[in-house]
Amino acid sequence: MSPVWKVSAVAAAVVAAGCGDSGPEQPAPPAYVWDLPAGFPEPFVPETNPMSEAKVELGRHLFFDKRLSGNGTMACGSCHEQARAFSDGKATPVGSTGDAVPRNAPGLANVAYLDTYTWANPLLTTLESQALVPLFGEHPTELGLTSRLEEVLQRFREDARYPELFRKAFPNDADPVSRESIAKALASFQRTLLSGGSPYDRYLQGESSALSASARRGMELFFGERAECYHCHSGRHLSNSFRSKDSKPQPPQFFNTGLYDLNGKGAYPPQNPGLYEFTHDVLDQGRFRVPQLRNAELTAPYMHDGSIPTLEAVIEHYMAGGRNVVEGPYAGDGRLNPNKDPLVRPFELSDSEKGDLVAFLKSLTDTAFLTDPRFSNPWE
Repeated sequence: MSPVWKVSAVAAAVVAAGCGDSGPEQPAPPAYVWDLPAGFPEPFVPETNPMSEAKVELGRHLFFDKRLSGNGTMACGSCHEQARAFSDGKATPVGSTGDAVPRNAPGLANVAYLDTYTWANPLLTTLESQALVPLFGEHPTELGLTSRLEEVLQRFREDARYPELFRKAFPNDADPVSRESIAKALASFQRTLLSGGSPYDRYLQGESSALSASARRGMELFFGERAECYHCHSGRHLSNSFRSKDSKPQPPQFFNTGLYDLNGKGAYPPQNPGLYEFTHDVLDQGRFRVPQLRNAELTAPYMHDGSIPTLEAVIEHYMAGGRNVVEGPYAGDGRLNPNKDPLVRPFELSDSEKGDLVAFLKSLTDTAFLTDPRFSNPWE
């Protein structure tokens, strides 16, 4: 059976095509004005879903509303909490019906700039198509709308607040309360989750005192050739998965970091094979998208399966050139994984240098982002 992160090109095309039948043409909404942090480019936005304040506001309501799940028990915000930089603090989530979800819920800061979504799906290149995964995936079930979509839509039609929110967001749709409008509104809200007020950002803007001496030493390690973190966590957004309005699309990149080697030939746990799931190329076993590191201090545990608990442990993983799992069903020496990226190789840091690198990673925490009322739960 297809796992939840597989979304067919047909399903993605449904969102890209539009929002259903249109009613009388309404005046175009005012051009959307981005509130971009200093130095941030304008995000890429699909032509089929131009930004508007009304869509963003509708998306914010939907994101935090448990009525969006089939059984009314879970919202997007259940696994993406603002106080945790829109992650959940768990190794892996549990869906609305109790299904275990095999991959870690990542933080959502600056997801507007990623070129692919979820951990290893090269087909999901927009937030609109990604939204279909938690909404309609069944193996495992997350929000569980597949068999209960009409019931959920009716909840919104009968609500005191939603009909007007949908009408303002999609004024040209005869029936704006639809599957497609939900995906588009969620995507629009998530594009506004921009985090650029950390001490690191202030340092880049010329505030030399924004970083401690320890964090500055850690930054030198991060962007230097000893630790080599920057090869994958590059640019202002600290990930080589990047797309903006004016950038040219590049082939997506996925990497094996030596977490596992179950059989001595590169195998990863069967529920998490990485890019291999789509290509069926054995060399793609264990290859995943590089996450952004914004607010990384708050998004533990780490890796695609949440199997590394702390930033210190992540650094030690890379210092060892991978991980040796010595017992249990996933036993095997990931350090020897034949598909491991060549950049994941052993290096040495002193305890103080590890502390400096952690200090730099903590300098990526944007505390204002965690309490910004624009991103908060409107139902509270």
